Amino acid sequence: MVQNNNNSKQEVKGDLTYDSKVIQKIVGIALADVKGLLTVNGGFFSNLADKIVNSDDVTNGVNVEVGKKQVAVDIEIVAEYGTDIPKLYDEIRQKIYDKVKEMTGLDTVEVNVTVVDIKTKEEHEKDSVSLQDRLTGATQDAKEKIDEQKDKAEDKKEEKKEDRVK
Repeated sequence: MVQNNNNSKQEVKGDLTYDSKVIQKIVGIALADVKGLLTVNGGFFSNLADKIVNSDDVTNGVNVEVGKKQVAVDIEIVAEYGTDIPKLYDEIRQKIYDKVKEMTGLDTVEVNVTVVDIKTKEEHEKDSVSLQDRLTGATQDAKEKIDEQKDKAEDKKEEKKEDRVK
């Protein structure tokens, strides 16, 4: 029988650290349901459609400095017209603090928010949709051109094959 002697417990050393992208992602996801916040840095999410707009990268527009025990966060936002912006800032700050603390144990010591624009929901939706449409349209155009070039190449290949047979 092996006895566990607490006095002879071996101490294991090491550190737990977080890459800044982890903190950025926590912040980005934490802000996804804040009422009155339309986008962070021109658009990683939209409260209108409850879906990601423009980019699947929720770290876009979130800058962080991560230390061993503390975090500082800088974000640029677009607020919804008519929103009480100081109240919005307080909610953003609290959500960031709570989620970072809950998930990592780190204290958020600074949250800097720069309001870069104010839009109505309609303006934001129009801007988001038009950007999405432009991206979708550009993708479709590129696909059509590739298909067209492929068809031309196949036609040339057939012509050369027929010339060799003659």
